[in-house]
Amino acid sequence: MGLQIRDERQMKALTGLSQAQFDSLLPVFSDIYRATQQQTYEEGVQSGTRRRHPGGGSKGKLPTMAEKLQFVLYYYKTYPTFDVLGTQFDMVRSKAHENLHKLSPILYNTLVHLELMPYRELGTPDDLKAALHGVDRLIIDATERAYHRSQEDAKQREHYSGKKNSIR
Repeated sequence: MGLQIRDERQMKALTGLSQAQFDSLLPVFSDIYRATQQQTYEEGVQSGTRRRHPGGGSKGKLPTMAEKLQFVLYYYKTYPTFDVLGTQFDMVRSKAHENLHKLSPILYNTLVHLELMPYRELGTPDDLKAALHGVDRLIIDATERAYHRSQEDAKQREHYSGKKNSIR
């Protein structure tokens, strides 16, 4: 079943990518998927638990690489429940859950390989400078956070910023 995408607008609405972006992501996703399958196969052979070669057995509800990529992109764009995701792709919710957790690391590795993943942790000012290399303007959207105020007057004065009404 899968997604029945009719046009560019619907493609962007369901996956977050244009058809051209999807087409450029697909070959890298396929290569990383095959490499992961091969590694799993080799580990299974070494441990003695694997009997089939990669690609053997039943094909499942996501037989093509394009359907696998659409599946994981659709999930991250819309965040449906596993019941809804399974219904959309003609599988039970447990298989939707299993497929998502199998394909998510492959999508992550694909985005890392293409250098499309944003920096998540910046421990030092040098890390921030490296992350912003080539950026001309930085806009920071900050929100004031609540601060647990001490009941002691001296400690309140120590942390007072001067922005609100003055402390008497």
